[in-house]
Amino acid sequence: MLASGPSSSTRAVERAMDLLAEVCDQGEIGLAECARRAGLAPSTALRLLRTLETSNLVSRDERGLFRAGPRLIQLGAAALSRQALVVAAEPALQRIVGACSESTYLCLPGPTDTAVYAGMVEGLHSVRHTSWIGRSIPLRGTAAGAAFRGEVPPSGHVVMRSAVEPDVTAIAAPVCRPAPPGGRAAAVAVISVVGPTYRIDDEQAARIGAAVSAEARLLGEQFAVPTRPGRLVIAETG
Repeated sequence: MLASGPSSSTRAVERAMDLLAEVCDQGEIGLAECARRAGLAPSTALRLLRTLETSNLVSRDERGLFRAGPRLIQLGAAALSRQALVVAAEPALQRIVGACSESTYLCLPGPTDTAVYAGMVEGLHSVRHTSWIGRSIPLRGTAAGAAFRGEVPPSGHVVMRSAVEPDVTAIAAPVCRPAPPGGRAAAVAVISVVGPTYRIDDEQAARIGAAVSAEARLLGEQFAVPTRPGRLVIAETG
């Protein structure tokens, strides 16, 4: 009996995975180039990429470039253990708290345009922000969300007041993996300091922001992106 070849549904899945691999390899990529690299007709690639986009496995920006979507990032973080990333970030969070005495969080991508507070070191003040571990926040209209979306000013950090809670100020900076050749760095996490607005004036916000962006940059430098797509490795440091 002759073995049958792969079914059309199997081929579609394989082609979609090839496209997804190209998106992950390049960081961001246009339709024509993605189709060429995957060896597919642009019409076929577009149909499959739209399916992946519907599932939030890829997203498409205003320039028409495809990149890893929030669901893919969430799945990758889960597969590699979020706890490992939280543990790797804890020394940075501790240093920030030591510098500014305010509660400091690590945010990870959540589903459907959200971020999740996954790690925390409490502040040193008697009145301090706490209890946001596991909480989801929208990417729009929040400091952490702006950092994830790449809406970061030249200072390297975002400051928002009363965005999620009244009289609370949040200061956030993205933790970015190294950019692939010709690509753009993508945020894999965000470090966010949260405290009462009465204690964080503009001058203090600038000082905290400088500390947060510096630690986020150092943490990002620990990330190594190997040749296999979709896998993030935390490099060992001495």
